[in-house]
Amino acid sequence: MKVTCAGGGPAGLYLAILLKLRQPDPDAIDVTVHEKHPAGSTYGWGVTYWPDMLDTLRAHDLPSARAIEARSVRWRDGVAHVGDRTTVHHGDEGFAIGRHSLLAVLGERATELGVRVTYASAYGPPHASTHDLAADADLVVAADGAHSTLRDRHADHFGTRVTEGRNRFVWLGTTKVFRSFTFAFVETGHGWVWCYAYGFDGEHSTFIVECAPATWRGLGLDTMPRTAALGLLTRLFAEPLDGHPLLGRTDLDGPAQWRTFPTVTNRVWSHGNLVLMGDAAHTTHYSTGAGTTAALRDAMALAEALTRTSPPGERSSSRPWDLKAALADYERTRKRELLPLQSAARHSAAWYENVTRYIGLEPERMFALLGQRHSPLLPYVPPQLYYRIDRAVDRSQSLRALKRRVGPRLARLLQRNIASG
Repeated sequence: MKVTCAGGGPAGLYLAILLKLRQPDPDAIDVTVHEKHPAGSTYGWGVTYWPDMLDTLRAHDLPSARAIEARSVRWRDGVAHVGDRTTVHHGDEGFAIGRHSLLAVLGERATELGVRVTYASAYGPPHASTHDLAADADLVVAADGAHSTLRDRHADHFGTRVTEGRNRFVWLGTTKVFRSFTFAFVETGHGWVWCYAYGFDGEHSTFIVECAPATWRGLGLDTMPRTAALGLLTRLFAEPLDGHPLLGRTDLDGPAQWRTFPTVTNRVWSHGNLVLMGDAAHTTHYSTGAGTTAALRDAMALAEALTRTSPPGERSSSRPWDLKAALADYERTRKRELLPLQSAARHSAAWYENVTRYIGLEPERMFALLGQRHSPLLPYVPPQLYYRIDRAVDRSQSLRALKRRVGPRLARLLQRNIASG
């Protein structure tokens, strides 16, 4: 059985690892991962994940999970700077790892298991053609990102839909190491601009800056040279940066520094022996910090679906899987699992697009509603009232259960009423 993965990101590499591990006879499955970038070259700074994800990684492949944990940093608490005021929310805990480190761990593990990982590959996106990759492969996996070349060749079949967000954002780094997940909201003469920041190793942090399009244009960020823009943002966020510089991307062929977030959905995820995975299949807004973990869970689900549909007693043979059944199982499972995450991502993005609705609250109240931004009810309830109700609900176990059960239904009813006028 031959599998070709187009795209050597976390999803493609982890799928390759799991397919090798699930095959009793390693010679019975041939897995190749094609990556267009040179080895060690990638975009991005750090990615986040949560304690439950680490447990899941351990259950699927302990050696790579241990290596990921060893290269990760743990952060605790959340900190919000709102103008000249600061508030702290205790108890939050998560992990972060540099994207370079994560890919190095997964690439080394895949190679150790016998996967061929080719870098700077002419077969990698955007050069790959579905026909070329499928010529001698039982399965072709499009793990080539939100702007997937393989998917776009069959966009009509997949029912691909891309919805651009309203706000502008830029993904930066800094030498300031944030020990807590940090938010900072700064008012300018053209509106508010804010950041999300978290450390991902002992020397660097991710620093994402976002603002409304009018603020972006008003500050001149739409035309400002990159170096000047970094200087302006460094001055605006001088307090949380504490004298440290902001760092821009150095890759020359990456997307524009400032962009809007593309929410990608697909009506179906497979076409013959071609299947979508990770951002090629779906995206979730970066403010949820769940994009990489969702891609890894795609890999887990696809590997499991292929295993379940192998002929009984023949999983070590060269006989192909029941591919149609496996891909349908994978798509059905992941679409169901992704529903709450995608809903949370939509509401999270909308919270930031309407940040002025909350910015006048006392910092601790604003931060509390920042933590509630995934709620489908929040947009329809006055912020102060929502805060008081939410605090009351938190003090009652029965009310918390009622909120989880009734909240989404009530939100859908409100949305229908608003849509109908």
